[in-house]
Amino acid sequence: MTQAEIKLCSLLLQEHFGEIVEKIGVHLIRTGSQPLRVIAHDTGTSLDQVKKALCVLIQHNLVTYQVHKRGVVEYEAQCSRVLRMLRYPRYIYTSKTLYSDTGELIVEELLLNGKMTMSAVVKKVADRLTETMEDGKTMDYAEVSNTFVRLADTHFVQRCPLVPATENSDPGPPPPAPTLVINEKDMYLVPKLSLIGKGKRRRSSEEDAAGEPKAKRLKHTTENKEPIPDDGIYWQANLDRFHQHFRDQTIVSAVANRMDQTSSEIVRTMLRMSEITTPSCAPFTQPLSSNEIFRSLPVGYNISKQVLDQYLTLLADDPLEFVGKSGDSGGGMYVINLHKALASLATATLESVVQERFGSRCARIFRLVLQKKHLEQKQVEDFAMIPAKEAKDMLYKMLSENFISLQEIPKTPDHAPSRTFYLYTVNILSAARMLLHRCYKSIANLIERRQFETKENKRLLEKSQRVEAIIASMQATGAEEEQLQEIEEMITAPERQQLETLKRNVNKLDASEIQVDETIFLLESYIESTMKR
Repeated sequence: MTQAEIKLCSLLLQEHFGEIVEKIGVHLIRTGSQPLRVIAHDTGTSLDQVKKALCVLIQHNLVTYQVHKRGVVEYEAQCSRVLRMLRYPRYIYTSKTLYSDTGELIVEELLLNGKMTMSAVVKKVADRLTETMEDGKTMDYAEVSNTFVRLADTHFVQRCPLVPATENSDPGPPPPAPTLVINEKDMYLVPKLSLIGKGKRRRSSEEDAAGEPKAKRLKHTTENKEPIPDDGIYWQANLDRFHQHFRDQTIVSAVANRMDQTSSEIVRTMLRMSEITTPSCAPFTQPLSSNEIFRSLPVGYNISKQVLDQYLTLLADDPLEFVGKSGDSGGGMYVINLHKALASLATATLESVVQERFGSRCARIFRLVLQKKHLEQKQVEDFAMIPAKEAKDMLYKMLSENFISLQEIPKTPDHAPSRTFYLYTVNILSAARMLLHRCYKSIANLIERRQFETKENKRLLEKSQRVEAIIASMQATGAEEEQLQEIEEMITAPERQQLETLKRNVNKLDASEIQVDETIFLLESYIESTMKR
């Protein structure tokens, strides 16, 4: 765990959950697994606050617990899961793209709350959608429920592990912490719920239509509470499935850039056919026959079987080897080489960084060393056709930044420089790790800069929010245009300009965060794929 990752985790926890949760979370990241009382003692936090912080972290899958032989429960932070909070906007946007506004809100609620029952999610989402609709229109529970089922069928949401029924019925003393288990078959099994009803709008007044006070209404609802049909069955967003989707989209866009739109559509079809049958960590997709791919192509895509076979042959013969041929049955069996695709994309990212950082001549040397595997300094100068002094400077610059490495091969055991070969090489894995570390530092800097910008203009932002609230309430009561204009003029022209500048800067920082996270995702996927081979 590097300092850059710890700092980024700290910033993310503070931004999402506040100071106390951040203190407990970072302490666990630094020290590893620890029991409750040790955490409270080391952080100087009261036992009650530590318990609440741990509840929040466990609810959001950021901390796991384990019962040891002596009966002591130890808590351990999941740093990789904390870093996933960077990607929350991307998960939500993907859900919106695939399953419209309903899917977006379902995933958003699950990410905001960590774990929820299906009935609670459906009701909350229906209410939120109803509020955005025109008066007289409401969102049906059944419609939201159908979208939830589709998300479960495509594995974007999954069940959380449960306490087994035998553990509850055990007459002996309860264990210090429950053991949660889940059957693989039940992970995406949606309970049969007959959710009848429509979304409700929030009332602005404390009294409802019948004039009943709020306190009295709450009492009635708690007294007449019916048992929830799916009580105890909790759901969470399946982040690995989202990552699989991101990886597939990256491969498709890479094929489109290298070849054409038809090639990318064929690759997209192959990935879609094997998205649930292929595990996310597999180096290859399941073999698919040419006939199967032809039948699965989108309806509006009018290409003949012969043209499809030509495209598949072209993809299989491509030097990048994104698509490979694994047999001749069924018109030819084809697979997508996921590891090769990720390696090619990671290499392209490194080349791009070298070019941006050191210039096109350095990028030429980097590509040359990458292609030839091992080269001496004289060979680099000759092949790259760059003067000796410049080539030496560029090589040493990249060597000091860890983009290339130097391998010593001695002729004699004494390692004498005159009798040693010095070969330059590119270790893509170590270069990817180094770049990933820098990306974490960059994102931490971007978050700190955004927080600083917001803090500097805090008074102005609060004033703007107050003015907007006054205007909204006056519009609701039917105020005249002159009165509204008078309120708007409370913010002067220089202040308005300052707000515009702040908004532009914050948007730019947010966009930069998302772009850096895309690089992080690509490098993490490549490193994970390489380590599992």
